[in-house]
Amino acid sequence: MNAAADSALPRMLRLVLALGAGVLLILPWLELDNEPYYLQLLTQMMILAILAMSLDLLQGVTGLVSLGHAAFFGLAGYVLALLTPAGEPVALWWTLPLAVGICAVVAAVIGFFVVRTRGIYFIMATMAFGQMLYFLFFDHKALGGSDGLYVAWRPHMRGWGERALLDLDDPLVRYYLALLMLVGVFLFLRRMLGSPFGRVLVGIRLNEHRLRAVGHPTTRYKLAAFTLAGALAGLAGYLWALHSGFVNPELLGFHQSAHTIMMVILGGMGNFAGAIVGAFAFEALLHVAKDLTKHWQLLVGGFIVLVVIVAPKGLVELLTRRPTVRRAAHPSPPATEGHHG
Repeated sequence: MNAAADSALPRMLRLVLALGAGVLLILPWLELDNEPYYLQLLTQMMILAILAMSLDLLQGVTGLVSLGHAAFFGLAGYVLALLTPAGEPVALWWTLPLAVGICAVVAAVIGFFVVRTRGIYFIMATMAFGQMLYFLFFDHKALGGSDGLYVAWRPHMRGWGERALLDLDDPLVRYYLALLMLVGVFLFLRRMLGSPFGRVLVGIRLNEHRLRAVGHPTTRYKLAAFTLAGALAGLAGYLWALHSGFVNPELLGFHQSAHTIMMVILGGMGNFAGAIVGAFAFEALLHVAKDLTKHWQLLVGGFIVLVVIVAPKGLVELLTRRPTVRRAAHPSPPATEGHHG
């Protein structure tokens, strides 16, 4: 098992990520037409990229496919909506850690049960727990019911003396907050992937039985990964509610989990860079396809199938694939017979 191969990013991919970060950094200052629309769209893409990276920690690194991962995404959004009173905003400083902490605790409780299952049973167990949370919010009017909840006021960021540090009602501020969180989560997960903890997670995906044989408590490691992934999904959900100002049960549902899985598969699994590429590509594909035809699901599905056939390791494989050069076969020189004197 070679974890080093999983942790190293190809040079071309690092260059693409750096260029992409640079473009996102300067894009709001280019004064493009319809700029508010692009700010909103890109902010959503960056938030969904954080969600996709959190799932990649489970699916791509540890080898655990979860169909209930969106439950933590939606749960954090509901925490913010329920904590926000009708008359005044709440502080980001305590609502963000609380929402992420609640998601981590719920993920730890769910993970305690599901990490003891494997394969299809793990997939079905995570989907079952996810749907339980979905119907908890869907069926109770006190939690918004099927109509969802509005975040009455966006959280504030104030320093000493009640002085506002950042105005989160400004779309540009929310854009750069999402970009900061995206870069921070990526760097954190990349550092974790190269740590002993990350190498054990990669080993679980490659050969869990061997790790158990040498004394690693793999169940505890899977529970830790599940809890961390739930917390990071909660971070993305909090940012989504902060940005959109609205949450509904669909954020916790099966379809949101399935979309996140497709983002990870489309971009490429196991290095977190693919999750970012996949989230941006998938959301861009959805917007383009919906504008082109009412049968946009067929177009999106066909594109994903094509990518899986051409690049089984995702779009990042197309960025890092080296062209193979075939050398012409040269005929071997005829053997010379020796002369006997």
